[in-house]
Amino acid sequence: MPAITGPKVVVIGGGTGTFTILTALKFYARDITAIVNMSDDGGSTGILRDELGALPPGDVRQCLVALSESDQKMRDLFNYRFDEGTFGGHSFGNIFLTALEKTTGSFADAVKTAGDILNITGHVIPVTLIDSQLVHTHTDGTTTIGQHAIEMSRFKTKDRPDLSLKPQAKLNPEAKAAIECADIVVIAPGNLYTSLAPTLLVEGMSEALAETKAKVVYVCNLVTKPGQTDGFKVHDYVCEIERFMGTKLVDYVIYNQRQPTAELLKKYAQAGEYAVEFDDAAVARAHYEAIGEDLVSDAIPKLKPSEKLIPRTLIRHDSDKVARLIMRIYFS
Repeated sequence: MPAITGPKVVVIGGGTGTFTILTALKFYARDITAIVNMSDDGGSTGILRDELGALPPGDVRQCLVALSESDQKMRDLFNYRFDEGTFGGHSFGNIFLTALEKTTGSFADAVKTAGDILNITGHVIPVTLIDSQLVHTHTDGTTTIGQHAIEMSRFKTKDRPDLSLKPQAKLNPEAKAAIECADIVVIAPGNLYTSLAPTLLVEGMSEALAETKAKVVYVCNLVTKPGQTDGFKVHDYVCEIERFMGTKLVDYVIYNQRQPTAELLKKYAQAGEYAVEFDDAAVARAHYEAIGEDLVSDAIPKLKPSEKLIPRTLIRHDSDKVARLIMRIYFS
């Protein structure tokens, strides 16, 4: 089978949303660079950061697995999570990346080595190599520190949150170079304030996005997050994305225009989550082009017998449809 060629694509984000985009995108483009959030401090990643002083491996691991062309057993190995014992809660891939960081003395080298082992398509690059934390400064001057703590909190007012990185992280030079020569830059769906914000707030990111000649595409979330994005419509997400970047840089927005089933929406509503809606009038005044299609996946996630099905995992993007839309924008 001949190699698939295509544009130079950069995907910015972290977590499940980025994993979803990369999983299908690798079948349409070979030159892919995932620039990954480095503020994760929850679960296995948080323990490795606290106890070993390691940089956060969790989101990087997911991107490596998404771009891997190794057999399913190898991908499953990197995602395998121990259920009990000393390693209970840890994924093998997180431990492996941390061990590589310790033996090579460089997290960047660890990621490259893991990429070679997993035979990935393209590149996975940490957005920064500086160990920093996400900070939410409240209107009364108090702060909430750490991605996980902020993710679990509900904002007290409707004011847009004041977020920062401390110490201030600087953009990885490799990430900057990838953005500069990209044909299309995709801001992946994900938690707006704890996955996308800490990636876009890195010093040098907004400048790199402003200078690139690439088309900048944002793939909007499917559902709102209670206590943080209640009532947000598509244009509200874009406004926040551009607030983090400090200027209007988004060229295209991809959003879902098909409502999930009433049964699914009811399950989400019980958790205070609702489908993101679209305001035609607001977008008509915008500087970007919005493209809406049926983007909800009909596939049900496969879980291990020990895993519990969480209702909020049932509404996901159809990764192939999103990838094809991204390619359509590139060729337009």
